[in-house]
Amino acid sequence: MVTGRCQCGAIRYEATGEPAYSALCHCSDCRASAGAPMVGWVLFPEDAVTIIGDPVRYQSSEHATRHFCGICGTGLFYTNPVAFPGAIDIQSATLDDAAAVPPTGHIQMADALPWMASAHDLPKFDRYPEGP
Repeated sequence: MVTGRCQCGAIRYEATGEPAYSALCHCSDCRASAGAPMVGWVLFPEDAVTIIGDPVRYQSSEHATRHFCGICGTGLFYTNPVAFPGAIDIQSATLDDAAAVPPTGHIQMADALPWMASAHDLPKFDRYPEGP
């Protein structure tokens, strides 16, 4: 079982069993929704997920609905009955233990930002670097 929540804690969830996959999505819709270069997802059967609270829903495309906290704005879930019938994607960074279900691949690479190919080559700092 995994558990998670939005940033403010108004919405909590738990999911049981094994996820179908865990992936990092690079599609333009995920990037626009999250304001990030990619979004981590963990797909579970809908009946394996219990949600406590009432997420706001936004239909981001013909079949896709994104669910988020109406208080703090945290993106939480994605449903698409055409692409993933009977399943719900959970944003993996909202898991209480975000390292519990590591991604096993990158998806929608056709939409990835071109600089993602070299992103891991950038300098790394444990905290904010010293000023300019």
